[in-house]
Amino acid sequence: MGAVKRPLRISLVIPVYNEQAYLRACLDAVAAQQVPFFEVIVVDNNSTDDTAAIAESYPFVRLLREPRQGVFFARNAGFNAATGDIIARTDGDTILAPDWTIQALQLFSEPALDAVSGIVSYRDIGLRKVFDRIDTWYRGFLAQRCQKRGELFLYGVNMAMRRSAWLKVRDHLCAERRFAEDLDIAAHLSEDGCRLGFASELHATIVPRQAAAPFRDFYTYTWSGPRTYAAHGLNSRRLMYPMAIFVLLVYVPIRVLFLGYDPTRERFSFGYIWRTSVQPRVSPVSESL
Repeated sequence: MGAVKRPLRISLVIPVYNEQAYLRACLDAVAAQQVPFFEVIVVDNNSTDDTAAIAESYPFVRLLREPRQGVFFARNAGFNAATGDIIARTDGDTILAPDWTIQALQLFSEPALDAVSGIVSYRDIGLRKVFDRIDTWYRGFLAQRCQKRGELFLYGVNMAMRRSAWLKVRDHLCAERRFAEDLDIAAHLSEDGCRLGFASELHATIVPRQAAAPFRDFYTYTWSGPRTYAAHGLNSRRLMYPMAIFVLLVYVPIRVLFLGYDPTRERFSFGYIWRTSVQPRVSPVSESL
């Protein structure tokens, strides 16, 4: 009689920097998973607020500290510490759907799949459903065409990969701030012959906090995608340029719809446009840190 096959174990890594306003919601969603994660690793990247204390208040969280500033280093520290068969990744202001682990386990039951990314929806912004439709359509469109070229993307807020795939590429990744670190992983995995997938079953909800950032940071963040693919000589960069230009052109309306969102009434309100209480998300490609 053959040995009983052990179920796959999923480690979740969450790099964080000053996420005290959002981390509880993120970790509450992690705790509510219908199938628990094997381990949850929060990597604090020199937060100056109560982020670390919040993480430590959850008994299932393993808190690590990464002194080198930047999501590249925080992510790597978490991925290297993970011991599960699958390493999942999200951000501290993201809410994973309750069936996220169930869907991930089902997807990775396919032996040929090495990494996968899913869809996102938005919260705390006016015209949310419009943004959801546009984002879902475009990610599907981009995935279909990138996959034909063997150059599929990964999105850090909603992704997972086999630990064996991580071990293949971790020593070759690009540490430059001007690159999108999640797309850089995808590029290296593709170059190594790994199979990447895109699955609408993996769902996460995000807050578009980058819209509250100054235009310079918004520009740098938005343009990091095409820049990363161009640096790797991937043809799919041609698909990313139009979307990057479109996002930059609608920066002002996105910013207004985000800053003007009234969380109490859950609707847009002109009276909120000038609020200063919103903490912009620190751009992972910012040189200011």
